[in-house]
Formats: sequence, structure tokens, C-alpha cells
Amino acid sequence: MPETDKKLKLVYITPALYMAGGVERVLTLKANYFAEHFGYDITIILTEGKGKPLFYPLSDKIKVVNLDIGFEELWTSSFAKKIFIYLKKQRKFRKLLSEQLMLLRPDITVSLLRREINFLNTIHDGSKKVGELHINQANYRNFNTEQAGVVKRLFAKVWSGNLLSHLKQLDRLVVLTEKDKTAWVELDNVEVIPDPLSLFPSDISHQTFKRVVAIARYSHEKGIDLLLQAWALVEKRTKDWRLDVYGDGDRSSYEQQAQALSLDKSRCQLHGRTNDVEKAYMESSLFVLSSRFEGFGMVLTEAMACGLPVVAFDCPWGPRSIITNGEDGVLVENGNVQALVDALVWLMADEHLRRSMGRAGVRNVQRFSIDKIAERWKVLLENL
Repeated sequence: MPETDKKLKLVYITPALYMAGGVERVLTLKANYFAEHFGYDITIILTEGKGKPLFYPLSDKIKVVNLDIGFEELWTSSFAKKIFIYLKKQRKFRKLLSEQLMLLRPDITVSLLRREINFLNTIHDGSKKVGELHINQANYRNFNTEQAGVVKRLFAKVWSGNLLSHLKQLDRLVVLTEKDKTAWVELDNVEVIPDPLSLFPSDISHQTFKRVVAIARYSHEKGIDLLLQAWALVEKRTKDWRLDVYGDGDRSSYEQQAQALSLDKSRCQLHGRTNDVEKAYMESSLFVLSSRFEGFGMVLTEAMACGLPVVAFDCPWGPRSIITNGEDGVLVENGNVQALVDALVWLMADEHLRRSMGRAGVRNVQRFSIDKIAERWKVLLENL
């Protein structure tokens, strides 16, 4: 077989694929496309979720290896105990991953930049090493050390000091936005490839539902607390619009906040994850993103593909790389609750503008189609 016809052998390393997260969705989408359209030989190596079904469907052409390390045990351990457990599991991870890569001998190993980044470059399996980062630099492995103890601060300092040396050794570090690239001033191996559009609707919202929708994990960085503060003001300025939030995670504190804000339960509801995200978009007329920071903001591209105008905090760094302010959505000052309120009420009052922005969003978001994004990955991988 001529060298040009050789099938590219690719290995991805990521913790798990049993959860409904954005990283999991993007990895599955890209791997499926690469296997089906480019004919790549793909293996995905996991460390968690042994025996659990994959949340997103995976091509039967893709092999999955679960090393069953169980780093999730760290979630319920004290910080002092975490160090002991981490070191023990990391040694096991290094041993098993090294064995797999030496056995598979891939052309390229793609790390989702979790725990393997600490030793991946020392595995001499002959593969090129690529890192794929789905969060902005400032919040990558944020240890929240401001109120931490001496041991935790020391641990964070040592780890952060080593990180750059590991990233420098990668053949490529792929980030999602140009802003992310400029943040890594110490590196000269950074390339930008956005996440692909992950939803392919056959129709768009008809703008007949007086409903705002948010799709977000119930966690601090997603800013649901800020959204509820904003909605308390929106309720006073509108009569018949409602807000529905869908997402994973513990929403009890947000339900308490909603009660404390005296939000109308018939007009503001916090739901768990929806298994029909397209329906959630289609039965809405506005999408809101209240995140404090984002790696990219795939939900924005999904909502826009469904014809929804979007209102978002101009947080680091995803929204500004997706939204054309005033054309297909509205960017407001990051964390400015009043500005979020004003933008929402403005669009609620103007159906013509919402339809116009929605149509623009459908057009503009096509630059993130899987065909276009996959071609950019193909060029990068095959040049390596």
C-alpha cells in the first residue's frame, strides 16, 4: 500500500464517555466523523465508568479501552487523602497507558489534557502528541488557592510550574478561540480549531413560544445564580414570558435562591437534563447564557442552529467568538445582571428582530459545521 494510502492510527485519551457533557459530545462527534469519512483507525482510552453505557452513540469502527483507574474516588476524599490516592492511581495509570500505547503504536495520540499530561510526553511509543484544551487558560485546573491552606497552595504552585513544560513538549496544543491562543504567550505550538456544531435540526423555532431557555450544568461557572437574579427583574417588566433551565448537577441551592427571590413558579422552572435538547430549543424564542467563563459555548451554536437569537455575558472567551453582536445575538458586559435583563426584555418586545437575528444565526453558525471543522483537523493531523 502506498504511504499516501496508509490509514492514520489515532488514539484519544479522556476520562469517561458515560456522561452527557460537552467534551464527551464533541469527542464522539469528531471520532465518528474521522472513522466514517476519513477511514482513520481510532481507539479511545478511558479511565472511568467501567461497565457504564456510553451516553453518545459511537461508531462500531471505533475501539474503546477502559483502564478502570477510578480517579472519581478523589471527588469524595479530603485534600490530604487525595494526594495519597492520586499518586497511587497515577502510577497505575502511567503503567497501563504506557502498555496500551506501546501495544497500539498510534501515529498520533490526542490528550484531552487531564491527568495524563503529567507523563504523556515520556511515553516513547513513536506517536506525535497533541493536546486538546476545552477551557480557557485562566480556568484550566483552577485550584482556588486564595483561601486554601499552605499544602494546597504549594501543591498548586508545583503543579502549575510543571504544566508549561509539559505543554511545550507537545507537537501541537489545540485551543478553541483566538483569544485562548494569545493567552498562551509562552508557547509556540498552539493552533485554533473551534468545536463543531453538534445539532442538525430539520426546522427552526417559529418564535411563537414566549419562553427563554438555558441549557447549563448547575455549577458556579455557569452563572445560574446570576440568571435567577436577572429573571427576578425580568418578571417585573414582562407579563407572559417564562424561563426554563435544563442541566445536570445539584440544583437545590438554585431552587432555594429562586424561592428567596419570590420567583413565580409558573414562570421559572429549573429542570434536570433533557434528553431532547432540540425540542427544548424549538419550543423557545430566546436562548440565554449566563456563564462566568466558557471554553467555547456549544449550546450557543446549537441554539443558533435552531433559529434562536442568543443573549450572553461576554465572558472569557467563547461567546464573542460565536456571536456577532447585534446581528445574531446580544453580548452584554460579563457579570452585569442589569445589562442581561435589558437585553432580554428588548428582544422579548420585538418579534421581528428576534426572527431576523434567528435567521442570521442559522446562516452564521454554518462555519462550525462538522465538515468544515473536520477538514481543519485533517490538515493538522496529516501534516504531523
